Amino acid sequence: MSKSRQIVTYFVLTFAVSWAAALVVVAPRLLRGLPIPDLTGILMFPAMLLGPSVVGLFMTWRFDGRAGVRDLFRRMVRVPAFSAWFAALLIPPIVVLALLLVLKTIVSPVYAPNHFLAGVAFGVPAGILEEIGWTGFAYPRMRDMLGTFKAGVVLGCLWSLWHLPVIDFLGAARPHTAYLPAFFLSFLIAMTAVRILIGWMYVETSSVLLAQLMHISSTGALVVFAPFRVTARQETFWYFSYGLGLWMIVAGLRFTIDRARSRGSAIRSPALK
Repeated sequence: MSKSRQIVTYFVLTFAVSWAAALVVVAPRLLRGLPIPDLTGILMFPAMLLGPSVVGLFMTWRFDGRAGVRDLFRRMVRVPAFSAWFAALLIPPIVVLALLLVLKTIVSPVYAPNHFLAGVAFGVPAGILEEIGWTGFAYPRMRDMLGTFKAGVVLGCLWSLWHLPVIDFLGAARPHTAYLPAFFLSFLIAMTAVRILIGWMYVETSSVLLAQLMHISSTGALVVFAPFRVTARQETFWYFSYGLGLWMIVAGLRFTIDRARSRGSAIRSPALK
């Protein structure tokens, strides 16, 4: 099977497994015509993690055999030789915290960042399990076909779409009512930028572990610092601003690397091509 068909098969199976698992969680209430409470909606998310993780492992075994599975697990424990890469894990929390402090100062006190430190735990299962499939299986194949940057954009869009069953339960302003489409677009802008950063880190280190930690950092930062008293409009605005901030970092990194290449610098990173 060609790589393109492998990728399509992976996403079809992943979406099918994840969305079916989410449906199983809410089906008892839907069948009785009852609204979905916040807790039930949130519980859909851990069920959805079965998709990228189980399908990622299955597809790796199916097309790469046992050797491929062993290689995947090696990449999941690979620590980057250059420890400074771990500094990149601070990008999401720094951007979220700085943005909310600025918005609190110049827009409204409602944007004051929360300090729900236990929220980091929400990112741990997501980061560990999702990246088995997103980075461990899909991204390397997508990069071979599209290049690093385009693969990150496409995967970021698909990653965002994968969240659709739980999108209205993300953040604090549930339900988002008329602002839900705008909130999803803001979420997509932010997550696509995060995915490009994760792809860049993976290309430079071949470490799925680092991708998992970046995912944990991103999800954890949103849960830890997210203001809890915002309206749907306000939450959409700050998510959109967060996405723009991340894209500014992506653009800055790409400009810096391209400029270094044009000057014949020793930097020869392929990551943002």
